[in-house]
Amino acid sequence: MCENPDSVDEFEIIEEESNKNAPSNLYIKGPYMMAEGVNKNNRMYPLEELEREVQRYNEDMVTPGRAMGELNHPTSADVDLERACHMITELSQDGSVFYGKSKVLSTPCGQIVRALINDGVKVGMSSRALGTLEEGSTHNTVRNLKLVAVDCVADPSYPSAFVNGILESKQWVLADNGKYEEIYDQFEKSISNLPSKEVDKYLLERFLSFINKI
Repeated sequence: MCENPDSVDEFEIIEEESNKNAPSNLYIKGPYMMAEGVNKNNRMYPLEELEREVQRYNEDMVTPGRAMGELNHPTSADVDLERACHMITELSQDGSVFYGKSKVLSTPCGQIVRALINDGVKVGMSSRALGTLEEGSTHNTVRNLKLVAVDCVADPSYPSAFVNGILESKQWVLADNGKYEEIYDQFEKSISNLPSKEVDKYLLERFLSFINKI
């Protein structure tokens, strides 16, 4: 088990050539995620959560060749194919650290990543995930983890990269069907299911509830 995140090596850049007449393939390899350590957002990811989710992600995304990541973190829980810059080809576990290998794509964003690397810029990989927080006395524990993607970021420092991977700008809830939905979407659906004469009353109740929580 890796107890000290700072001891994890930096990412390795690998260039592979099938033959001299074909373009070379560029790969980024290194630590993508870590369990059990409390990060800078005071959150801890249980090992069993990451083990379960990485297994699912390997089966559903990596093996079929669908595990793409974007250049920098977006605010969405979906992967935008127009911003895809790399594709994970390997994702494996070593203790509490999960290592990956990604192929840099020939897409416009992939070409930016290649240019940055060729110019000596250090890049890193940062997980983008959804989950629910279980509050504790010393830290919060992430449950119901859903790995969305691993994005290419500027900060090659593993602890910082992992912290930046959580979607902070939007709130999501776990629906009865097992899927994540934005709170705004559920609010909109709640209104649409009400009779028109009840909408004003419902909005007033929600507004007063919001004011009381401030």
